[in-house]
Amino acid sequence: MLFHYGSEKVRINEFLPVLPVRDTIVFPYMVYPMIVGRQFSLDALQEAMVRDKQILLLAQREKEVESPKSDDLYKFGTISRILQVMKLSNGTMKVLMEGIGRARVKRLSMADGFIGSYVKIVNDIEDADAPRVEALCRAVASHFTDYVNLNRRLPDEILSYTTEVEDPSKLADVVAAHLQVPIDAKQAILETVRIGKRLELLIQQMTSEIQILKLEQEIDTGVRESLNKTQREFYLQHQLKVIKEELGQAEDASDVSEYEKKLRKRAYPKEVRAKAQEEIKRLSRMHSHSAEANVIRGYLDWLLELPWDKRTADRTKFKRVERILDSEHYGLEKAKKRILEHLAVIKLSERVKGPILCLVGPPGVGKTSLGRSIADALGRKFARMSLGGMRDEAEIRGHRRTYIGALPGRIIQMLKKVGSSNPVFLLDEVDKIGSDFHGDPASALLEVLDPEQNSTFQDHYLELEYDLSEILFITTANTTSGIPRPLLDRMEIIDLPGYLEFEKVQIAGKFLVPKQLKECGLSDYKVKISPPVMTTLIKDYTRESGVRELERKIGSIFRQVAQKIARGDKRRSYTITKKSLPEYLGVRKFHMTERGTPRAGKAIGLAYTRAGGEILPVEVSLTEGSGRITLTGKLGDVMQESARAALTYMKANAKRFKIKADDLKKFDVHLHLPEGAVPKDGPSAGSTILVSLVSAFTHSIPAKHLAYTGEITLSGEILPVGGLNAKLLAALRAGIETVVVPAANRPDIEDLPKELTSKLEILYVRRASQVLRLAFPE
Repeated sequence: MLFHYGSEKVRINEFLPVLPVRDTIVFPYMVYPMIVGRQFSLDALQEAMVRDKQILLLAQREKEVESPKSDDLYKFGTISRILQVMKLSNGTMKVLMEGIGRARVKRLSMADGFIGSYVKIVNDIEDADAPRVEALCRAVASHFTDYVNLNRRLPDEILSYTTEVEDPSKLADVVAAHLQVPIDAKQAILETVRIGKRLELLIQQMTSEIQILKLEQEIDTGVRESLNKTQREFYLQHQLKVIKEELGQAEDASDVSEYEKKLRKRAYPKEVRAKAQEEIKRLSRMHSHSAEANVIRGYLDWLLELPWDKRTADRTKFKRVERILDSEHYGLEKAKKRILEHLAVIKLSERVKGPILCLVGPPGVGKTSLGRSIADALGRKFARMSLGGMRDEAEIRGHRRTYIGALPGRIIQMLKKVGSSNPVFLLDEVDKIGSDFHGDPASALLEVLDPEQNSTFQDHYLELEYDLSEILFITTANTTSGIPRPLLDRMEIIDLPGYLEFEKVQIAGKFLVPKQLKECGLSDYKVKISPPVMTTLIKDYTRESGVRELERKIGSIFRQVAQKIARGDKRRSYTITKKSLPEYLGVRKFHMTERGTPRAGKAIGLAYTRAGGEILPVEVSLTEGSGRITLTGKLGDVMQESARAALTYMKANAKRFKIKADDLKKFDVHLHLPEGAVPKDGPSAGSTILVSLVSAFTHSIPAKHLAYTGEITLSGEILPVGGLNAKLLAALRAGIETVVVPAANRPDIEDLPKELTSKLEILYVRRASQVLRLAFPE
């Protein structure tokens, strides 16, 4: 099909790719830039580039529709020519289009991922009454001049372009393209093919828009006059104040005098005093009800109420400090020993200097309460700040005063709350800090926790340096893996492992039972849970490294006892027995072991998670195939690599393990780690995976009561792993008798409590072949 575009003859294809557009109508004779991002639009663009760079632009009826169907598009559009295409970094395309003619859709179709259309070219219908068309053109030009002059969003240069257009059809399209009217109004203009009718429609649209723009101008003028009146009143109020001061009738500037009184009352640092005096002077010159005055008053409240000169004296009797720590926490001997060393240095040097302590351990082992105990032992105030999920750097450094509702950072807020410049400051959950476009809170913490820098910490709101060097900072985390490396470098790690069963029994008797008796209102009653019964409760109803779940179970028992008393039970003493535990807590939740039935292709590993140690069953199943491996169980990248390393080692040594080479090629390997919804990662399951693979291919059942941990290399070396304390605790809980660990971890094992290691047989291995001899002794 041939089409006349100005003086140019353009051949138009009958079938054209369709580009649905939102919020715009492209008219002939106009060049439009647009961003293309939807996949079907990108495919249509690609098809058009392959053809003659021609594409049909159809407007969407509703812009919110992401995947438009036939009914969502107008059936009348603009044939356009693609002038330029540029790919952007985010995967979208920036396209320059030139409208060349109108077209009606005969039929839409979906082809090769894009919308296609069979089109019919629609030519303009000229009016026979030439003088009338000329008059309409002049009216359009006049109205458009008024429209541009009233609409401040359009540049005046548009007028010089339209005055050069002589063709009535082109003039109508150029003016319509620049009108800021709804999409359906522009579509109506596009579909009007009779030139005289199109010019009339344009005049109607512009007349309506000009009336609206004149109303907007009137409203804007009224608002400006109102503002001038407010400013005039403020000026007169200020003049009145000056006149009253001259006559000795000035109002009492109570807030200014109050701030001056506060400033004289306390010994502030020199810089703080100078800044406060400057702000008070500014406040005295302002109208008391102005917005700026309220900002200054808020700033002075913070500045003068911070504990610049307030400190608490440390408790100097060291044995009493030790006694308080022991009375509030059972066990944790290594942690308490390191804390006492730290406190001893503080006492002798009379300043907080050295690394920041980071208490690392699973939930419920007493990290937060240990920080509170340190504050009690030293006689200092205690401040706690949770960092979990924090993403905004302003939470640490504060907001600048230019923002509405600005506040200091939470460090400064907590110091004001506790009223001391040298508290014990606990930063909880430091491994769960996030970061986004608001900044990186972990980077802001570097200055706070660095002893070389924190004496000159500057909060954005205060605009003054605050000395944080006298604060004893303590951080807590479940694991060190989530702590940013620069932050970890400034900390000394103190591991708080999970508790053994006998330790939990002691903690329950000394701390948890008295606490729950008080909380349940049973202080005047005797409720006895003997150590053997407590041991059964721990084994059958809890599975944790800490004691939180144990405390909840004790609380549940005591609440039911309280309910009996409230119903009229006259007894003053209650004894909980092993037989009565199901009455209070239901059937037992955990059995001695959860390893399941031993079978070929299954081995038991040991894992370390944020919640402590866990047993990790590894299952391998073989199916007919071509030697592919499938990994399931929500495994992380490191664990997947470990599984492939174990498989490669087994294949390389298949002859030694009496595995047929044909079996490796004709069987697919499916390796699964149950609980499939729980994420698992780390290299320490390598030796366990190797045992399960060899077991599956040789149809041999691994030795019972045996669990493995250790990273495997392609050459068969067993590398050391971490978290052994928690892993051995998990083995004990699961009733495992023997644990196979890397020989390189022997020093770590020797450093663990004897109460833990004496109950397990620990076998040390250096190579994978030793692991397999232990797993398959026959």
